[in-house]
Amino acid sequence: MSIPSPFHLREIARHLDDGGLIAYPTEAVFGLGCAPLDPFAVMRLLALKQREVGKGLILIADTPEMLQPFAAVTAEEWDRIAADWPAARTVIVPAADGVPPWLTGGRKEIALRVPAHETARAISRAFGGPIVSTSANVSGRPAARDALTARRLFARAAVQIIPGSVDRRARPSQIIHWPTGRTIRS
Repeated sequence: MSIPSPFHLREIARHLDDGGLIAYPTEAVFGLGCAPLDPFAVMRLLALKQREVGKGLILIADTPEMLQPFAAVTAEEWDRIAADWPAARTVIVPAADGVPPWLTGGRKEIALRVPAHETARAISRAFGGPIVSTSANVSGRPAARDALTARRLFARAAVQIIPGSVDRRARPSQIIHWPTGRTIRS
């Protein structure tokens, strides 16, 4: 698996800084992402997906430290959560005060992951923080599993398509609800 060049990563980060949307490979499907604290970018992403804001979004990052400010858990709990990353494992945790409702869906929880996919982590590293990660599709339809499909889905929407591949055998990330220990998606 090859990651984008340093030059390309800087261009992707600039695009995100400017409010742009990207489609990029993750463990099992292409993700659709943007800067999480840019409400206009997030609303464009949700409109493009035809997804309700009330569903909330996942944030991914290169390191657990980038995600920690979004979580309201003790240091000990955070160490246990982060011990399994990087992995195709999303953890829902109590959201820190001030986390925008467009990320939480208006709930008091947020979904976080340090992906096992190097391209996704490299994009976050170049951006300097977390990015939104939701499947690259229109809600209710199959997610793109390659760059060509992502391009077909979003060509008219000015989404920057990041080349790369997903693990075709993989399933979307496991989702764990940290407060209860319940597996929401295995």
